[in-house]
Amino acid sequence: MAGEFLGFTSLQLDALANVERAFRSLKTVDLKVRPIHHRTADRVRSHILLCMLAYYVEWHMREAWRELMFADTDQAAKAVRDPVAPARRSKKALDKAASHTLDDGTPVHSFSTLMAELATVVRNTCHTPGAGPQAPTFDIVTTPNAKQRRALELIEQISA
Repeated sequence: MAGEFLGFTSLQLDALANVERAFRSLKTVDLKVRPIHHRTADRVRSHILLCMLAYYVEWHMREAWRELMFADTDQAAKAVRDPVAPARRSKKALDKAASHTLDDGTPVHSFSTLMAELATVVRNTCHTPGAGPQAPTFDIVTTPNAKQRRALELIEQISA
């Protein structure tokens, strides 16, 4: 039958590839889920739920930040490609990977380097030195740079 490979449809193969990618992400560099030995079924189910929620959040972040990272932004080609054939990156994605820069001249990020850059945006709660514990406090938030602002804007566009 056309569009099948070993009895799997292209949609099933794409879903399988996504599941394998999710487990690779959970176990390795991104989420670094380590083996935890729970003693009750409820705790095992809760642990799995938390791992899947963490991956779900990460997946949405990666999709939102596609334009800032090495990821290919041409999603239309992905929908019509043969799932068994090797994936081909668009010219724009190849240029981005070769130059390590975006169209605006700023550096391209991996997920971990973008997270590290965003980690420098902090909120500090300040209080007057020598004041008592009941003294008023105030918060100071660091001003994000242009790349951080863009990343935060893209995250705000995620719809549930």
